[in-house]
Amino acid sequence: MSTTDIDVPHVARRPLSWRAELRRQLGRRRTIWAFVLLLALPLILVGAFAIGGSNGSSTAGSRLVDLAQSGSANFTVFATSAAASFLLVVLAALFVGDAVPSEASWSTLRYLLLAPVPRARLLTSKLVVAMGTMALAVAVLVGWSLLVGGVAYGWAPFTNPAGGVLEWSTLLPRLVVVVAYLVVLLAQVGAIAFWLGVRTDAPLAAVGGAVMVTIVSSILGQIETLGSWRYGLPMYYDRAWFDLLTPQVDWTSMRHGSLWSILYTIIFLGLAYRTFRRKDVLS
Repeated sequence: MSTTDIDVPHVARRPLSWRAELRRQLGRRRTIWAFVLLLALPLILVGAFAIGGSNGSSTAGSRLVDLAQSGSANFTVFATSAAASFLLVVLAALFVGDAVPSEASWSTLRYLLLAPVPRARLLTSKLVVAMGTMALAVAVLVGWSLLVGGVAYGWAPFTNPAGGVLEWSTLLPRLVVVVAYLVVLLAQVGAIAFWLGVRTDAPLAAVGGAVMVTIVSSILGQIETLGSWRYGLPMYYDRAWFDLLTPQVDWTSMRHGSLWSILYTIIFLGLAYRTFRRKDVLS
């Protein structure tokens, strides 16, 4: 067996490994700027509160924003709430939806497929790394908000605007569940973007299409005449995690939101694999 017979398969496999894909994902400029934006958000909120005037540790007000300066716990919940409705949706669509079309736009996708590895393996490596990056973004946002809020406003326990106080021993495990729930919920956005991404060579089309689906779903979810049909819309249960911030947790909405998200994720990922397996890759 010649040296060429040994080396070529090894070189061909390297671009398809998860480690290589992770390096490519984290090294991309859009990934770096996305995390810079996430880290800047809590600082921007602190600056906005400082400009608008501080209420110190006051617990006056019945809205979450009114209590955001009362301590790290309330600040973290407010920052997460502010980001979850749109920013995290955009980042989920960006990380997952851009994975395949970015390669096509750089005319490198067909060269990756020259390796003696099934297309499914290439797609899986990109999907796993992209979903992992999305999960990391959610965890970074919550963890960094806790730190920034603690330095800026102290470490008071969480005060619910509707009444009740959650001590840190109770709140921290629930924040972990909040992160897990948001990751599961955003997976459906990523799956829709991923499916669109294998159908187009334009990253903006995949990302923008998934975000547009979310926006339209949010609008339709406010039409009460749709009745129970609204419950099956993507991201309808995007605020169900607030149930974790009450003394007695009601898991019903989060359970429904998780199940619908898993269903949409399975459907659109299945469509993505089916489309990519039959697609003629020319770029």
